[in-house]
Amino acid sequence: MSSAVSGASTTVLDAAAIAPSAVPTLKVMRLQAGTLGTPAAGALLSSNQILSSNLLLPDSFGLIHVGETFSAYLGVLNASLDLPVRGLSMVAQLQTPSRRILLPTALDVARNNNNNSSSREVAPGEGVDALISRRLEEVGQHILRVEVNYSSNGEIKTLRKFYRFNVTDPLLISTSVTRSGDAACLVSITVENIMEKQGVNGGAVAISSIGFDATDGLSAMQITVEDERDDSDPIHNITQRQSALKLYDSTVILQPGDSYQYLFSVNAESEAAALRGIAFGDELGKAFVVFQKSMGELGKVYSSPVMCPPTAFLTGDGSQNSKFVVHRSGLSVDVAAASAQRSSLSGRGDGSLDELLPVTVEPIDPPSTMRLSVPEKISLLVVNHSNQAMNLQIQMRLSRMTGVVVCGPSFITLGSVPPSGGSCTIDFRLVALVAGLFSVSGCFIVDLTTGMEVEQPVLFDVFAKLPADGTEEEEKKESFL
Repeated sequence: MSSAVSGASTTVLDAAAIAPSAVPTLKVMRLQAGTLGTPAAGALLSSNQILSSNLLLPDSFGLIHVGETFSAYLGVLNASLDLPVRGLSMVAQLQTPSRRILLPTALDVARNNNNNSSSREVAPGEGVDALISRRLEEVGQHILRVEVNYSSNGEIKTLRKFYRFNVTDPLLISTSVTRSGDAACLVSITVENIMEKQGVNGGAVAISSIGFDATDGLSAMQITVEDERDDSDPIHNITQRQSALKLYDSTVILQPGDSYQYLFSVNAESEAAALRGIAFGDELGKAFVVFQKSMGELGKVYSSPVMCPPTAFLTGDGSQNSKFVVHRSGLSVDVAAASAQRSSLSGRGDGSLDELLPVTVEPIDPPSTMRLSVPEKISLLVVNHSNQAMNLQIQMRLSRMTGVVVCGPSFITLGSVPPSGGSCTIDFRLVALVAGLFSVSGCFIVDLTTGMEVEQPVLFDVFAKLPADGTEEEEKKESFL
């Protein structure tokens, strides 16, 4: 009995496989927000009413920008009145300038699974549909490729359609990086609405939020200027309620061609990152902007990777820049990184930073101001970046110092300093001779074994100011006690 039933079902399946099928009709429509229409000529509207209350439906794929989510409706219809569409399956792909992405739908199960029972059959006069979506990440021409497969008279037939559309950048994100220490950087981010520059009739863009995705081991914090408020005013203490006008004013709205700047501080967060520091060429992360267009369409764009810039120790012709301030510039971190990379490179004499500065000297928390004629102790960190120990002596040469000079011994013998990051800390006393802004320079490192001299760039800048009346003599006495 069971064999008879099995044979009958097989006959039915075979008959369905070789039966004729109707030709399906494919419809594709992008899902997007409508737009408010402009009033027609002669319309009875007030003089300040620019937009009408009519909502216009899009008549094409419309404006598509990077960061938006592309959504489309795919419909397969059977226009036949007597024949069904047999063995239906559909595959949707989005071809970008660099790759082809498969967009999953509810109708491509039959193609992904080798199971004929999962194919669909569409009855006469009916249809099936599906939705696809994908966030756009590239600029350039995109192609939506839709392929519909169906079975007719025992053959697999295919219907293909292609829809081309162009994707542009709504915003231009430019960054500028300033080093603020051995393990910290300041990242300035400029966001500009560039829709009109690309020949696209785009409108204003509202910036919902902005952030910075720091790489592993680093953290980012936005630097903002808070409004000064009078805490005694009870109106300012009510933070639970904000007017619509205030919320509007706090939102950054960029008209075409407008730009806005933000500032972030990127610092080493993990212990390993803080110990290593942030060197030239290290990736800091990416800035991102979440924006909304006129009808609330949400998008998110990223900047290119933000890299740590080099120190300005060298000028364009390769000579040393004596005006460069080393303090909080990360120079010693760059030299250490160059020294670590040298071990993996063959040969020497490539003019790398560690060859120009095999030994670096950096001040430890130097003062920003000094009192006139009042000596002050300055701590200096000496690091040996070479691959061999050195018998070193540090010298503060008076002939190279202006305004702020050394007070007391002008040289200190350090002895043998270990290689590959060996360091020591020494103290000098400096005194300001005249008032004004000066650069502390004249620091030399001498290898007592070979006689090699390494001139250090400017250590730091300091402002020498006049002491208050009646305190000069007291401060002098206290400083020499």
